[in-house]
Amino acid sequence: MIAPKASQKLVGLLQSAVGTIKLFVSYQDEGKSLSSGATGLAGRYAGALYALADDTGNVKEIVADLTDLAKLVGENGDIKMLISSPALSRGEKQAAIMAITEKAGAYALTVKFLGTLAENGRLYALPKIISVFLDEHARRQGQISAEVVSAVKLDASRKASVEKAVASLAGSDKLSLSMRVDPSLIGGLIVRIGSRMIDTSIKTKLSRLETAMKGVA
Repeated sequence: MIAPKASQKLVGLLQSAVGTIKLFVSYQDEGKSLSSGATGLAGRYAGALYALADDTGNVKEIVADLTDLAKLVGENGDIKMLISSPALSRGEKQAAIMAITEKAGAYALTVKFLGTLAENGRLYALPKIISVFLDEHARRQGQISAEVVSAVKLDASRKASVEKAVASLAGSDKLSLSMRVDPSLIGGLIVRIGSRMIDTSIKTKLSRLETAMKGVA
């Protein structure tokens, strides 16, 4: 599991064996399918990782790593820049993401997968790949995958209220629910339940108002 406070220092490039990269590629080529039916780039990579994690008996470790990583990407501006910036080369991104996650204590398969993703120039797709992977795991556990994004960290009381409301919206109390903070929302929440999204954030409301005002001008 990744430690809450991952070091931002680069400790050098970890050597990812060519055989490991070939293994991920072979799992994609074999067309490992997801129960969700997800396809496209995110579906292929998530399917390859899940199949490999399942075959090696490390699904639990990878789920923990990706859950922590999703929070890190959502809350850390430097990490967001790392995975999305076109100014960084594939090699630089590979060195950085592998060093950060290895330093944070991520499982070896997670680190190697991220290195392969960066090497292939697909690190920008990481948030979607994580979402598809976790959704697949929830389905296999008979659960519904859900995510709540808030502008500020919720206290225990509000968290309980949100969990109850999301369970009601999902029509099930068998939830795989993750929560993270995104200050850019200003206020309100974004709730994702499977493929559904409910956006009550002030950021989105202001954006809609701005668009409406442009139409009036």
